Amino acid sequence: MNGADTAWIIVATALVLFMTLPGLALFYGGLVRARNVLSVFMQTYAIACLMSILWLAFGYTIAFGSGETGLWGGLGKMFLIGVTADSLSGTLPEVLFFAFQMTFAIITPALIVGAYVERIGFGFVLLFSGLWMLLCYAPVVHWIWGGGMLADGGIFGEIGVRDFAGGIVVHETAGIAALIVAVFLGPRKHRTTPPHAPWMVMIGAAMLWVGWFGFNGGSQLAADGGAAMALTVTHISAATASLSWALWERIKYGKASLVGLVTGTIAGLASITPASGFVGPVEALVIGAVAGILCQEAVNVIRNMLKIDDTLDVFAVHGVGGIFGTIMIAVFGQGTWAAQLGGLAVVGAFTVVVTVVLVKVVALITPLRVDAETEVNGLDLSAHGERAYDWNS
Repeated sequence: MNGADTAWIIVATALVLFMTLPGLALFYGGLVRARNVLSVFMQTYAIACLMSILWLAFGYTIAFGSGETGLWGGLGKMFLIGVTADSLSGTLPEVLFFAFQMTFAIITPALIVGAYVERIGFGFVLLFSGLWMLLCYAPVVHWIWGGGMLADGGIFGEIGVRDFAGGIVVHETAGIAALIVAVFLGPRKHRTTPPHAPWMVMIGAAMLWVGWFGFNGGSQLAADGGAAMALTVTHISAATASLSWALWERIKYGKASLVGLVTGTIAGLASITPASGFVGPVEALVIGAVAGILCQEAVNVIRNMLKIDDTLDVFAVHGVGGIFGTIMIAVFGQGTWAAQLGGLAVVGAFTVVVTVVLVKVVALITPLRVDAETEVNGLDLSAHGERAYDWNS
């Protein structure tokens, strides 16, 4: 065990959990109407709790067990059987590696929340998210990070898929799943309602930005120069994408909005994520500058051309950003085109199939969408018996 590595990953683990609670909850909560903000908090918080338990029970062993098939890790480490405080994963206590990866398993299904807010059943959220994490996310983790079929020596040869911190594993899978759920749900009754609290969106985005240092820097799994570079390029991409999004918005509409500025931040963060361990500051500038414009145009395509109500633009920002960053690894010569494009295709197809099946099956067990009256009145009071704001006090 290396003490410095261990100390850094303890911090990184806390930072990645901070991304979901409270970062993502506030970011998404500010974007919805006031009558639905608590439902967003409830969904993200409950997902964090449920994924933690499921990761302990089955997720970790599926992703990082010692199965030899290349498809999954087997069930040998269910409930961390055989793992003690002295067990090592590289230079880290294995239980810390487990905890660090658990925070990724929390935020990935939590990202999907943005596609279905204001109209989905709470029971569906929990059952779908739990099954999706185990049957879609965890196997993909094994394929790329757990030595499975897409890693080095797998189906793409000696040089496998390069995905440093989750462009494919986290952002492509969550983005595609979000788009599919949004299609099955159909649009909200009032799609043009503006965010109820842009200030809350900014605070959530700022927390995500800080937490992302643990997300990308921690993925080095060591306290060294590689972690420092990953942290630095993450910041540069986020800053650049924020400005390019705002500039593009001003060119098109005459004004740059706060919500647009911070959405650009998230686009830059998602785009640099897969490449953060393979590029330097100049490449990060390029990735961020393009991401702010590319993801903004993707929002327009999904919303206005395809008419899909991916409410908080999960696919356009996370999905497109993660895919773009994954491709840029090949553009900058840090991975092979075959592995990068092939990995995107394999994981994309797998995610589509698993998500479609799960949506249909789970909808047979618990309602996918709330009734019209609940949607109009808001999910906070109807589904959870609480209000975010007491307007009479």
